[in-house]
Order: sequence, then C-alpha cells, then structure tokens
Amino acid sequence: MEVSARNSLKGTIKKIHAGAVNSEVTLEIGTGVEVTAIITKESVDHLQLQEGKEAIAVIKASDVIIATE
Repeated sequence: MEVSARNSLKGTIKKIHAGAVNSEVTLEIGTGVEVTAIITKESVDHLQLQEGKEAIAVIKASDVIIATE
C-alpha cells in the first residue's frame, strides 16, 4: 500500500461497533494504546474488517493541535 499521507499506524482491530450507517472501529496500535475511527458501514463490509484482523489507520490532517490544562 502506498499513500501520500505521512502518518500511518499499524494495529489490530480490537472492536467494531456497527451502526445503521456508520461504524466505530477501534485499533490497538500498542499495549493500551488505541485509536478510533468512524467510517461507513459500507467501508467496513468492503474492507472485510473484523475483530482480530490487522489494519492500518491512515491519518491525513492539515493541523495537529496540542493543549494542556
């Protein structure tokens, strides 16, 4: 897979919470470290995503903002 986005995080699908239109997919990218994405149910089906399968979270953003209290 080749993409122009510079940030990709490989992990294992820990949980898929399916909704009527969108699904919440949680990847465990390290011990105790998770990233969650909201994607269409159609994409979950097309990619044949299931818990335990390896996947890559590709992040494309123009800004990353860091804050403290």
